[in-house]
Amino acid sequence: MAEHFQLLRSTPDSSLFSFPPANAPAPIAPVEVPTSILRPFNIPEHIFTGALDAKVPLTIAILYAVTVKSLNIYNKSNGKKPWAISKTRPFFAFVVLHNVFLCVYSAWTFWGMLAGMKRSIVNPTGPQGLAGTADSFCRLHGSSGLGNSVYYNDTTSSFVSSAENAAIVDGLPSGTVGGRLWNEGLAYYGWIFYLSKFYEVLDTFIILAKGKLSSTLQTYHHAGAMLCMWAGMRYMSAPIWQFVLINSFIHSLMYFYYTLTAFNIRVPTPVKRTLTSMQITQFLVGASNTVAHSFISYKVPVTVIQKLSAPVGATTAAPDASQETVVDGAVESLKKFIWGAGEGADPIASQAVSAEAFAAETQYITQPCIMTTGETFAIWLNVLYLAPLTYLFVSFFIASYVKRSNAASKTSHKGAHDVNANIALAEKAGWDAAKGIEKEIYDGANMANGSSDEASRSSTPKKANGKPRRKA
Repeated sequence: MAEHFQLLRSTPDSSLFSFPPANAPAPIAPVEVPTSILRPFNIPEHIFTGALDAKVPLTIAILYAVTVKSLNIYNKSNGKKPWAISKTRPFFAFVVLHNVFLCVYSAWTFWGMLAGMKRSIVNPTGPQGLAGTADSFCRLHGSSGLGNSVYYNDTTSSFVSSAENAAIVDGLPSGTVGGRLWNEGLAYYGWIFYLSKFYEVLDTFIILAKGKLSSTLQTYHHAGAMLCMWAGMRYMSAPIWQFVLINSFIHSLMYFYYTLTAFNIRVPTPVKRTLTSMQITQFLVGASNTVAHSFISYKVPVTVIQKLSAPVGATTAAPDASQETVVDGAVESLKKFIWGAGEGADPIASQAVSAEAFAAETQYITQPCIMTTGETFAIWLNVLYLAPLTYLFVSFFIASYVKRSNAASKTSHKGAHDVNANIALAEKAGWDAAKGIEKEIYDGANMANGSSDEASRSSTPKKANGKPRRKA
């Protein structure tokens, strides 16, 4: 039995690579629930679906990119001088509140998603094994338990399930049945997190207001995040949980760090290095885990009702085991057919009929983790989005490793490095690569170099004599 609950390697079917995605279902809005700290408001269905229209992220991303390009040109022509507003106390207050808000919001999202994950993800050491865990990650709708999920079938353009009593209401997955990620929080927190990507572009405008230039990679990062979150939520793609859970956790720490540096509070260098490493790791690990969804399959138990047939003779003295399973109604009909409607009619010895019997049998069918063109599109859009960041990290790593290795060879008397020395070089090169990526994306945070945030320092209001005013 254990072999049924293992993961299987597979390749995605070529029919899943369709653009635009074929027959994609509309995103399913979270149902209304009593408000609480973790659910302070409900999202109306028309607003939920309207915000996930493709025109929304595309329009905002294009406007953002064009505006940043224009302001970069302006800052260059102005000698990269800070804007007058960036030296005012209200601007400093805005920067602090912006960082505090994103820190608190990100922590709230992480906590809500973490609670939903706990209610949804199956323990791999349980009776369902790795297959149960994979099923709880891959299938977002339906009731909990291996084989009880509800998923969309592109061929029939409908939601289906291998379970007999599937949680399907009016052709759609039930919004009130818990135990799966979508109803347990991904629909709610993921949608709000998608909207937060539009707000986060203020990071760029804060940098621009200080006379700096926004790098192309930073613009790409923010615009790409909008589109990737949109695709994951619009097509209800399973791996999008990573973006919401992991990115919200890292952002809560990152914006807390920014808040501290805004007040010139010194943060230990190991903490800064850890934050930078976590930022880069989420790109590399996230891309790998996301694409892995397309290459995983597992077996799902399906209950099949077998129709049995057994000859029933008129002279049979006692029913055998198979006859005991005959439906009662069918038995009565057969009696009337054999003996007739009259009382006391003698059975006809030469006549025999077939009585229908049913037996339930559990069979196992193999299902891929990803089953729709929409999910596939969202996955590979995220992979393509992260590919340049991965390439840049590898380029920085190789350049740093070669540079450090050459320098070490010149100073070494052995002419060759031992294993420990090579490991140390690799670690330093990895750190250099992480700093390079972070500098390109966040441009000005200076998290990696151990100094205070230059952007925050420049936002601190100063007196006419150049001395800083008392900190808020």
